[in-house]
Amino acid sequence: MDFSDLIQPGLTRVDNYIVEEDHTAKHVGSGSSRVLATPWMILFMERTCHRCLAERLPAGYSSVGIAVDIRHLAPARVGSTVEVRGEVLHMDGLKVLFSVEVRQGEKVIGSGKHERFIIDEERFLKKIAETG
Repeated sequence: MDFSDLIQPGLTRVDNYIVEEDHTAKHVGSGSSRVLATPWMILFMERTCHRCLAERLPAGYSSVGIAVDIRHLAPARVGSTVEVRGEVLHMDGLKVLFSVEVRQGEKVIGSGKHERFIIDEERFLKKIAETG
């Protein structure tokens, strides 16, 4: 199936997330500080990009993350709000490349690229079941 009429470069989604205690480096064990952990920042980026595609894909289709190339540039404290922006840069068949950026106010705290692959959910789950 061709999705290029539904998903084109420039397609953008912006989501806001509040940094909670569970999102901290101290809580996940990736550091000792009560600031946004890199794994959570990446999850926020992936979630925003997933939602961007989910809004456009027909029923029965979804997407899975297949690559991240991210830089965590500055901390975000507990209680703060971070804004995550994902923008489609390129589509190659079923692969969708996003530019991602996380801001806290005017400050960029994370940026990079994220790639997702569009899947037929039924076929994907069947394949997983077969490989056990």
